[in-house]
Formats: sequence, structure tokens, C-alpha cells
Amino acid sequence: MTFPTQFNTPIRCITYAMRDAGLLAEGDDPNGDQIAEYSQRLNDVVNYLGTQGLKLWTCSDVSIPLVAGTNLYTLGPLGTIVMTKPLRALQGYYNDLTSPSNPVRRPIYPISWQEWLSLSNVTTQGSISSYFVDKQQSTLNVYFWNTPDSVTAANGTCHLLLEGQLTNFTGIIDTMTFPQEWFIALRWCLADEISSNQPQSIQARCQQRAEMYRRALEDWDVEDASTMFIVDPRMGGSRFK
Repeated sequence: MTFPTQFNTPIRCITYAMRDAGLLAEGDDPNGDQIAEYSQRLNDVVNYLGTQGLKLWTCSDVSIPLVAGTNLYTLGPLGTIVMTKPLRALQGYYNDLTSPSNPVRRPIYPISWQEWLSLSNVTTQGSISSYFVDKQQSTLNVYFWNTPDSVTAANGTCHLLLEGQLTNFTGIIDTMTFPQEWFIALRWCLADEISSNQPQSIQARCQQRAEMYRRALEDWDVEDASTMFIVDPRMGGSRFK
């Protein structure tokens, strides 16, 4: 079999994983039934890995136009913001466009279910300081607090740094959404997934290699800049006597 110039393809991953799992002899190619089954399993692996840690290449800064008096904005195929449902919101900020030639950003902070439910009035209108994310099956529901008033809505937008889902492949020579450096981890994760009926020695090797390569790449998939921690302004201040 001749592979395309781009080697980050499902068929190459399936072929190597089957050989690693002892399901395919060297030099042989998977048949149609094997390709159909293991393509689905590879997509399952891709979807699972998408939930493990930060995938930098799926992150995007998404602008959310504000409507005065509305604090709920739904992100998804049928949401108020039409898009593929994001996995999570990582950070946020309000972009003040009072002076369009000189926009000013200020951070807004995520709050938990406990904090959201502790608010005495979630419909109070005013300047936005926080956002609450309610993860639903088909949408990511984002509530802003305070509810944007007419001045806030007219003069700015909220932005969220969203982690998106990984696109599943449909053709066996498609380029997968994981970059090339992740290929070996995908290969061994699939080998681990399909080796369940193989001898214990093969299962153990596939499991060990899958974990080793996955952990190494998760540790590598971080921002190059250092992380800066600041005091959470919601905690207020205290003085010791």
C-alpha cells in the first residue's frame, strides 16, 4: 500500500496499531471489515483524548455579542452563538469599545455552580465581572453577571477562550486533527484499545506504551510562556492584627 505524502492518516495509524497489537503480520494490510471497525475505534480514542488536558490547537478566542437585559448565551449548533459545541471555557475578558480606535480589555472571572447559586439576584443589570458555564449535552450555556445593561451591551463585547472539540475523520486518508507529533501516541492508544483478546504480554506492552507516550505529550502540550498567578479579586482582602 502506498501512503499519501502526509503520513498523519487514519489508515497508517490503524495499520501500525494492528501490528503493535499482534493482529496484523508485517507486510500485510488491514481488510475492509477491519478498517471499518478500527476507524470507529480510532475516532473514539480521538474523542477521549480531546477531554484529557489542554489541546492548544483547539483553543480560540470567540467574541460574544451582548444583548441588553440578556445574561444567557448558548454556544452550539442550535445555540444563540451557532458553532460546534465547545468543550469548555478557559478564560474570559470584556472588550470595551467605547473608543473604537483604542479598545480596552479587562478580565472577567469564572464562577462555580456554588457561587452562581449563592448570588441573590442573577438578573441585576450592570457592568460584567464574571461568567458561569453550564455544560449541557448539546450546548455550552454561558451566563454573564451582572446581566449586561444597555451601556455595557452597546459599548463592548465579551470574549471567551474556548477549547473546541476535535473533528472526527471520515476518510481513511484524511489528515487527522491531531498534529504529526501526536501520531505515535494515537497509534499506541489504539493498539491498547484493540488488544484486549491478545496474550497478556501484548496487552501489557500496549498499555505501557500508550500511557508513556500519552503522558509525555500531555506534559508537552502547554503554553511556552510561564503561567502567572494573581490573587482572586472575589476573595477580598484581610488584615491581621
